[in-house]
Amino acid sequence: MKHLNYLLIALVAISLNSCKRYYQHQGSIFGTYYNIQYQGNTDLLSQIQQRLDEMDASLSMYNPNSTISKINNNESVATDAYFERMFAAANFVSEKSQGGFDITVAPLVNAWGFGFKNKETVTQPLIDSLLQFIGYQSVQLQDHQLIKSDPRTMLDASALAKGYACDIVAELLAEKGCKNYMVDIGGEIVVKGYNRKHDPWKIGITKPIDDPTGEKQELQDAVDATDLCMATSGNYRNYYLEDGVRRSHTIDPRTGYPVHHKLLSATIIAPDCMTADALATACMVLGEYKAAVMISQIRETAYYFILTDDEGNMITKTSSNWDELLHKQAEN
Repeated sequence: MKHLNYLLIALVAISLNSCKRYYQHQGSIFGTYYNIQYQGNTDLLSQIQQRLDEMDASLSMYNPNSTISKINNNESVATDAYFERMFAAANFVSEKSQGGFDITVAPLVNAWGFGFKNKETVTQPLIDSLLQFIGYQSVQLQDHQLIKSDPRTMLDASALAKGYACDIVAELLAEKGCKNYMVDIGGEIVVKGYNRKHDPWKIGITKPIDDPTGEKQELQDAVDATDLCMATSGNYRNYYLEDGVRRSHTIDPRTGYPVHHKLLSATIIAPDCMTADALATACMVLGEYKAAVMISQIRETAYYFILTDDEGNMITKTSSNWDELLHKQAEN
């Protein structure tokens, strides 16, 4: 009888879970797309939107009333929980990358302009003047106040915002009892459990082809996962040619100039998507070798690099724990 009771409880649990429907929401946010799927008892879109609006009110540089905008304008403002969590993650990656990742890069980004539209006006004297007040060590968080060593310093959280947004949505879904979900915001991804067919979630790694519009996406690889945070950064869409050298959209905050090396994209697995997002950006600044060393020194983190060899052929390289970490995550 005891065994029969256990069996009945298990069958009821399975039945209740199977009664939950899968919801899917797609659209545009933060200048990119989102695709959120989850199994639950109710539609959570309004609550998801509320959390993302809260994040936007903290970290959006396009919202003049956001916390980060007020900080950039040197207005007195108390930092909120969203900002402080972002700041801690950014500092962690800045230290691990020895300044290759730096949220004070904003003045350099502004100087070059979106798509390098201002590149003709960028001079060495201008870069030298901007570098005087750029550096993650020049800002400190004390008692819910951001202290700048120079008022001209400005912050830009866009290099980890998509990953952070994925974490925020995934945390909400978990709070609401969802065991199976996928959160994809601009290619940064958090997955848990299984899809509606009870298969592992399929995650694609985009092939880095010359496709500025993003309309001809091809997959380099695809992985199955049931518990994973992954982010990708690439230098293959937004770039310009100078003296035959391809310079990417990624600006090295230590030199003030766009990077140029053979690493085309970096896909990172990490314990959370915000860290994965920041680390992927850091990899694109550091280049293959220094990036590989950095990732090897961070626990529960792995990389999948796509790069060109000496003959110009596209090749892939992964960390020694890439397959192991995928397998380990899938077992959780």
